[in-house]
Amino acid sequence: MAVLTISRKLGSNGNKIAKAVAEKLGYRLIDKDFIGAVLEEYGLVEFDREYDHLPSIWERLDLEKKERREVLVGMIQRVVRALAKMDNMVILGRSGYLILNEYANVLNVRIHAPMLHRAAQIATEKGISVEEAEEIATQSDKVSANFVETFYGIDWDDTRTFDFVINGEKIPAEFVANNLVKATRYIEEKELDAAKTTASIKEEATLRSVILEQFE
Repeated sequence: MAVLTISRKLGSNGNKIAKAVAEKLGYRLIDKDFIGAVLEEYGLVEFDREYDHLPSIWERLDLEKKERREVLVGMIQRVVRALAKMDNMVILGRSGYLILNEYANVLNVRIHAPMLHRAAQIATEKGISVEEAEEIATQSDKVSANFVETFYGIDWDDTRTFDFVINGEKIPAEFVANNLVKATRYIEEKELDAAKTTASIKEEATLRSVILEQFE
């Protein structure tokens, strides 16, 4: 089977595409709310703030906070791998493309769009001005870039780790979703060495149980 990771820039239609792909494939859509719920079972209740927050210079120098973020990142990696082990998943964000990049049955997708398009999309969704929306998009980019560069040592705008890079302004979401479904079906039908797929991920029984509880 297969796994998709979808990394997107805020306002680029990435969420819409991920949802459509999951529905068409009959896969589970894994977003930050789902992963946050799993992490809460492990006492990591500050998931949203720690992941979606740009740390100040003082927070970067605070060893206790640094260690807490490292624990969080380590746990996110474990959860994403456990989900990938189960197959048939569309994983939205959470650096899935970096965590699962080595596996042959994983397709890594980046959805981007020009800032003006993204700001217009956000403004419409939130009922705010385009100027305010652009500030939100810019801040979102900074947070994501900081996270990826801090914990993975990679430039967030480096697209070499992706199998597909798609401009959400030029290409309609439905068209993108349909073609990602075709690409996924192709991966499903390929004869792959199990040792090079997510099937080779070591299973954590307790974590699997926690995840299955969230599926109910």
